[in-house]
Amino acid sequence: FRSEIMEMKVNLGKDSYSIFIQQGLLNHVLQYIEPLYQGKKIVIISDDQVFGYYGHQIESQLQLKYQVGHIIVPHGEQSKRFDILPSLYSQLLSFPLTRTDLIIALGGGVIGDLAGFVASTFLRGVKFVQIPTSLLAQVDSSVGGKVAVDLPEGKNLVGAFKHPSVVLIDPLTLKTLDQRFINDGMGEVIKYGCIFDKDLFHCLESYSSFDELYQNIDEIIYRCVDLKRDVVEKDLFDFGDRLALNFGHTLGHAIEQYYHYERYSHGEAVSIGMVQLTRIAELKGLTKAGTAKKIQDVVSKYNLPSAADLHTSDLKEAMALDKKNIHQKLSYVLLHEIGQSYIYPSDLSFIDEVEEV
Repeated sequence: FRSEIMEMKVNLGKDSYSIFIQQGLLNHVLQYIEPLYQGKKIVIISDDQVFGYYGHQIESQLQLKYQVGHIIVPHGEQSKRFDILPSLYSQLLSFPLTRTDLIIALGGGVIGDLAGFVASTFLRGVKFVQIPTSLLAQVDSSVGGKVAVDLPEGKNLVGAFKHPSVVLIDPLTLKTLDQRFINDGMGEVIKYGCIFDKDLFHCLESYSSFDELYQNIDEIIYRCVDLKRDVVEKDLFDFGDRLALNFGHTLGHAIEQYYHYERYSHGEAVSIGMVQLTRIAELKGLTKAGTAKKIQDVVSKYNLPSAADLHTSDLKEAMALDKKNIHQKLSYVLLHEIGQSYIYPSDLSFIDEVEEV
């Protein structure tokens, strides 16, 4: 347990909020929520795995001051379906939660997206707090205010921008994460190094394994969150600088969708997307030679895949539905080299020259 706390502020005018990172922070949730929320009721939205680990610890603190309820959904991407929403709204109404009350998202990226979307739409919006428990959610999805649910046609097709009141990150929750989901989060960590921060990338190259990296996990999370904060402050609604965060995602989302979200996790699919897109960009002379190999070496060090053995014709169908496909143009995020990204507008023909990824 480390006593020092890392704090940063996301400066967005009236929507500004703080992010706190500290090992053992979940033992002190009440002291962070009390100054921000003087209402009476709180509902925690979580999944059946995470709530089993941390639900009681958080509820028992909050019950000293608030009336607390919880809603538990099955773990996994399937719980982010649009058609799960009516049952969640019904449970909130029977609690009953009012417009001046609070929702806490306790879990990984799926719960953060789902609970955030519920908070943004229920009674036209109630306050919410992010307590991300997976590496992917801690370094990426809990910050920036993007919340969404999935339709049968694709991921995150119904969404909103809803900023949390505070983000509370306790890296000790990673101890209960399945190894595959550690790897999953590392896909996004590596992405930040690729697009913005060659020092972070070299740092990831220098560790022999995640266990060694974990000794410095607070600093790594802080660095990723700080990079994301910087982008979000400059580009709130996802049309400019923020597009760089989609590095690897255009192919990645298509791979996830092709396999109906059953074969590859998000971080695994992004990892494949980063390597393969960079390989294609190198063939076209758009990225410094040797960059794809560097990325491939790092993703394999953290047990992530770099190829999907998929024909590009299969991918194109899924990519055509991508919500970033604006006016039939796709914005590909490419690298000049590690740490320097740029946006390259093209269309689906960009991936024509290769048979498979």
